[in-house]
Amino acid sequence: MGIHLALFIFLASLRMTSCQNVEHGLVQVDGVQAIAEIDDNFICATIDWWPHEKCDYNYCPWGNSSLLNLDLSHPFLAKAIQGLYMMGKLAIMTLSQAFEDKSWRFFARPSAVSGRKFEVPLSSISKDERAIVTFGLNALHGRHQISHTVWGGDWDTSNAYDLINYTISKGYKIDSWEFGNELSGKGIGASVGATQYGKDLIKLKEILHKLYKKSKFKPSLVAPGGFYSKEWFDKLLKVTGPGIVNVLTHHVYNLGAGNNEHLERKILDPERLSKVESIFGNLSETIKKYGPWSSAWVGESGGAFNSGGRNVSNTFVDSFWYLDQLGIASRYNTKVYCRQTLIGGNYGLLDTTTFIPNPDYYRQVALLWHQLMGKTVLAASSDVFSPSLRTYAHCSKGRDGMTLLLINLSNQTHFTLMVHDRVPVSNGGNENAKSIHKEKSFLSHLKSAFSWIGTKGSDLTFREEYHLTPKDDYLKSQTMLLNGIPLELTNDGEIPTLNPVLKSVHSPIYLDPLSIAFIVFPNFDAQACAGTDIENFNRKAYP
Repeated sequence: MGIHLALFIFLASLRMTSCQNVEHGLVQVDGVQAIAEIDDNFICATIDWWPHEKCDYNYCPWGNSSLLNLDLSHPFLAKAIQGLYMMGKLAIMTLSQAFEDKSWRFFARPSAVSGRKFEVPLSSISKDERAIVTFGLNALHGRHQISHTVWGGDWDTSNAYDLINYTISKGYKIDSWEFGNELSGKGIGASVGATQYGKDLIKLKEILHKLYKKSKFKPSLVAPGGFYSKEWFDKLLKVTGPGIVNVLTHHVYNLGAGNNEHLERKILDPERLSKVESIFGNLSETIKKYGPWSSAWVGESGGAFNSGGRNVSNTFVDSFWYLDQLGIASRYNTKVYCRQTLIGGNYGLLDTTTFIPNPDYYRQVALLWHQLMGKTVLAASSDVFSPSLRTYAHCSKGRDGMTLLLINLSNQTHFTLMVHDRVPVSNGGNENAKSIHKEKSFLSHLKSAFSWIGTKGSDLTFREEYHLTPKDDYLKSQTMLLNGIPLELTNDGEIPTLNPVLKSVHSPIYLDPLSIAFIVFPNFDAQACAGTDIENFNRKAYP
């Protein structure tokens, strides 16, 4: 009986391993020259205005999580936001309401706005010096409806003027003012032509100059907060001209509708994830050609639109598209990336009822990307044949070295990887040779490839590894494992410490199927980094 049982277990194990592949490869990181740069405060989270009646697909996921009724005094919320502050400031964007009436006349006039709905959220957030606040203005105020979705006429500036003036009088520091929400191109429910929009932005810039004339602080003007349309965005920059629009914001929901039954499959499809690269590339070209004085932000991105996917967007699997898109956006000089939302809907970083962080919070936003990935972006690629391996590299944040981000979208392939600085290793002319044959030649090259072998007076021969997997290998788990250990709040609501495992730099990196890893090389010799991130970090941390 025991022999039969042992034989069964062995055969079952054999079948399990036989359906999985091991692919060996080389990851190449070019530390000589940066390919892009993000802001120090790249990670941003939106706070929306949706009421608890906001429902999608017969489900109402917002509850009391919007600025209309959010309990800002909840201790878990405070702890979660503090976690995001740990390695810098958190950018917070409050979205404007596009459908004027169609309308939330929330910004009716400062004197008419209730203390709870305006004073508490704005004063609590904007007076915290660790928060960088972008506030959305209604760009439909005063316009009239021309057709079903097209709006025209001049924007009525009086409402915005009074609101901005009021925030100045109360001492609320708004880092930037965003004009409109999803009115670009064909718009979402409503649209405004680029020429008219540009003229109104010029008016808004004049208001900002006038109201902040006596202030040392000058806020940025951000627009249009909508989906990228090349013709519309190009025309907007032509109409406004130099110095008007400081930041071009665009929204990205590349996974489609939240109720799609194949949403999980879309998240793990490397071809679908890569399609979004054309948006970032085209926007980058628009800025270079028509508005080099401005920069690009993702003003809103939640993966799947209409509040995200129920039981998908708040689980482990959602983190694959999110982290991958952070990596892609960084490569195209996106300065800020705002996640929809900090709390609210199915895609919130925090649970709308308990305020306990969802997996995305732990993985990308605060406690790993925010802590490890610096502002300088490096070119990274691999020679593996599978498109399921995604590779991104940045100078490390707040210290020397380089941090590598690895994403494995495959449910079958294990990757065994070596890291190389930039000089390609010859494969003897055989273009189809497996990378495993390169390992010996790579190891012999290791001393010249990495700086930790004495070039900086350090004998450090270890790297830090942060491997992320779902509990019980269940992709829709809401519990994430860091190096096999569950990440959970303490009894006091404190964010757990994120501890790496140390590995010899001479050993391969092992990446499991459907997993994510941040790999920190403390003494990687990257000329492009040259201590810049450390200097910037110290300057902000110790002014």
